Amino acid sequence: MNIRKAARPDLDGVRDCARQAYALYVPRMGKEPAPMVADFAAQIRAGKLHVVELEGGELEGRVAGFVVFYPRGDHLHVENVAVLPDAQGKGIGKALLAFAEDEARRLGLAAVELYTNVKMTENQAFYPALGYLETDRREEDGFSRVFYRKPL
Repeated sequence: MNIRKAARPDLDGVRDCARQAYALYVPRMGKEPAPMVADFAAQIRAGKLHVVELEGGELEGRVAGFVVFYPRGDHLHVENVAVLPDAQGKGIGKALLAFAEDEARRLGLAAVELYTNVKMTENQAFYPALGYLETDRREEDGFSRVFYRKPL
């Protein structure tokens, strides 16, 4: 597994990964989730987006997953983490979050923060299993969100 900063040629793969990863949530939410339709080109230009590539197998050469993060105050904010459905269950999401946590430590930040939609129930089990603590639930930008923080 190789995690690296995304480049312009990764854009279509990132968009495809987001569409596939978030597709199951559209019927639950009644609209596309915000991370599905983000401005990935701008995030790549800003150096905020990192992709994971797998070696070997049918996913070789494709963007198997990605993470978007940046410093915000005393913490690193993870804005988006997505994994292709065919690549889920292989530890990629966990590896992407560990990568973000390592970057936060490198920058001397106190924590990593992220949020998920209340309808993304799978994430509400996943993040606590990785040490993230729920800190808030609130409406934001027209979405019902659950907020998490992992002290480092």
